Amino acid sequence: MKKVTLFTAFLFASVATYAQTWTVDKAHAKVGFTVTHLLVSDVDGNFKNFDAKITSSKPDFTDAVVELTADVNSIDTGNERRDSDLKSEKYFDAAKFPTLTFKSNSFKKVEGKNYKVTGDLTMHGVTKPVTLDVTLNGPIQHPMSKKDVAGFKIAGTLKRSDFGIGSGTPVAIVSEEVTIRANAEFGKQ
Repeated sequence: MKKVTLFTAFLFASVATYAQTWTVDKAHAKVGFTVTHLLVSDVDGNFKNFDAKITSSKPDFTDAVVELTADVNSIDTGNERRDSDLKSEKYFDAAKFPTLTFKSNSFKKVEGKNYKVTGDLTMHGVTKPVTLDVTLNGPIQHPMSKKDVAGFKIAGTLKRSDFGIGSGTPVAIVSEEVTIRANAEFGKQ
């Protein structure tokens, strides 16, 4: 029994040894969203302050764990009045819920460079599972730093009402459907 326990401990330790952490290069990354206003025009926004990392032991990332946090108070739509409104209790309620988080529980290859990432998104105090489309570019060796880098384009949609955001705002003013977009370069540590 003692040998089995030691073998199991060694096995888990060796697997953990091969896991690599990839950290986001914030100079080459953006986390954003789009909603439709008055059923006629798209309004884009993003979170200026965020952090993300990916942990994976496989070169094709099929065992990847993606973790993201974003500061809701850093929301930026290019309009200060609208940004203040979005931070208010009417929408994100940033005073009460200052952080948005995502943690994946599945990262599956679909075909070629295309993947599906599924995980738990928490915002406005509500956690829901979401599935997003991912395109992986790379990894390649950075020509200057000689370190491995990979690019991830992530997109998907969700319903703002699922998270209790803007429940008093009619869909004729702000669309129910929100498009999520992230484009980020990660470097292997």
